[in-house]
Amino acid sequence: MDMKQAIVPKSDQLNADDLITGPMTVKITGVSVKGGQEQPVSIAYEGDNGKPFKPCKSMCRVLVTAWGPDSSQYAGRSMTLYCDPKVRWAGMEVGGIRISHMSDIGSDMTMSLTATRGNKKPYTVKPLEVAVQINWQPAIDAVETAEELADLWKTMPAEAKKRYAAAKDARKAVLVKA
Repeated sequence: MDMKQAIVPKSDQLNADDLITGPMTVKITGVSVKGGQEQPVSIAYEGDNGKPFKPCKSMCRVLVTAWGPDSSQYAGRSMTLYCDPKVRWAGMEVGGIRISHMSDIGSDMTMSLTATRGNKKPYTVKPLEVAVQINWQPAIDAVETAEELADLWKTMPAEAKKRYAAAKDARKAVLVKA
């Protein structure tokens, strides 16, 4: 039995304890910014189960530095979040969520972030390689001969071949009958 379900914190947002078992890569579905709140930024992501990521001010600075200030452009982008047990609040190490990797950046990005009042430290975010999933169905449907289908099949990655094997077989049956 998986014990992870027993240690899930009760909260209306993703928190550091949710990441105690390891980092998590999320794909953003939307961002809302509401001024005048302690946590003005709320980032929805695929599979968030109603628990958005609400980044601290330092991680908001990372987002703006990497992706720019227009949060409407963040949807569809991905980032890896992790629990940093060294994050301090009220003078104690309580842990917090940090961003380690981000899509749509070309190289490592190092910026200076406030560690404590009057004390800044370098913080680095690495590029996140996001696998692009291609929909091969239109290409399979468009081939006109079994030979073209075989040529197309040779160009497809192994993972796509697993996913589209039935579609290839169905198209091949149609082409052979013709």
